[in-house]
Amino acid sequence: MTANKKRKKPHLLSHTRPTVSTRKPALSSQATRSLIRKFHNLQKQLHTALSNGDNVAVDSLRAELAGSGGLQKYQEASIQGQSSERGGDTSKVLMEWMEVMLPKKMRDRSSTRKEKKLRMLEVGALKVDNACSRSRIFDMTRIDLHSQHPDIQTQDFMERAVPSQSMLEEDGFDIVSLSLVVNYVGDAVRRGEMLKRVGAFLRFTQRARPEDDTNNSILPALFLVLPAPCVTNSRYLDEETLEGMMTALGYVQTMKKFSKKLVYYLWSLVSVHGCKGRDLKFKKKEVRPGGQRNNFTIILQ
Repeated sequence: MTANKKRKKPHLLSHTRPTVSTRKPALSSQATRSLIRKFHNLQKQLHTALSNGDNVAVDSLRAELAGSGGLQKYQEASIQGQSSERGGDTSKVLMEWMEVMLPKKMRDRSSTRKEKKLRMLEVGALKVDNACSRSRIFDMTRIDLHSQHPDIQTQDFMERAVPSQSMLEEDGFDIVSLSLVVNYVGDAVRRGEMLKRVGAFLRFTQRARPEDDTNNSILPALFLVLPAPCVTNSRYLDEETLEGMMTALGYVQTMKKFSKKLVYYLWSLVSVHGCKGRDLKFKKKEVRPGGQRNNFTIILQ
C-alpha cells in the first residue's frame, strides 16, 4: 500500500499570475500597435457620438470596445509595448536627460533618504519597474485610471485634489510625467485642461540647475511624450503651436527628442502666473494643409 502524499494547498490566482515585469509578450509588435490604434479610434468615435447625442452609436461603440477587451486589453498591449524587449520604456529618455542636467548631488543614487529624493507624479503609470523607478532619484507617485498593480493608485488625474499653496511644498512634485497620456484623451478641450492642470501640482522648492549653465533652472518640469504624428503630421498642431501653448502656460522647452514613432519633451515651469495667463486661447486652426493628415489637436480656452 502506497503512502498517502501530503496534499498541497492550491495557490491563489494572484500568486500564480505573472507580474508585469516578467510577463512574456503574447502579441507581436504589429498586433500590439494595431490593438492600441483600434482602441484610440473607437474612443474618438465614442466621444463624437456622445457629443452628438447619438445614443445608438454610443451603445454600438461601447459594445465594440467591450468585445475587444476594453481598457484592460488596451493596457496589456501598452505594457507589452513598454517592455524592455520592445525598447518601449519612455522614461529611459527622461533619465538620460536627468543624468546630464541634474547636479550630481541630486542624482546621487547611493542616497536612500526619502527627503533627499525628487518627487515625481507619473500619470497613466503601467509599470513600477521602469527606468525612473529603478533610478532611486525619485520618490514616485503613480496613478492610472485602471491600476493593475498595488503600487499604482486608481485615480483620474483630472479629479486628483490640487494641493493648497500652504501644502504645495509637501504635496507638490518636481516632475509630472504625461507619457502617451494626452493623446489618449478623446476631447481636444480636455487635453488642454490636462496641460493647464499640471502647473498646479509643480513646486519650486527644488531648484536644479545644469552644472554648465547656472542661469537655467530645469525643475519643476513636465515630461511630455506624444506619438510623433500628433506633432509632425497633424492638420491642426505643429511644434510652433505646441510651443506657443506651453509658453502661455508658463513653460520653456528644456529638452526635446524625436524618434521614428514618438516625440519627447521636457518643459520647465518658469512662471506660476503663466498658468493663470489671460491669453490662453488656442483654438482649432489649420496649420498644415494637405491630404493624409491626422486631426489631432489641443485646445486651450
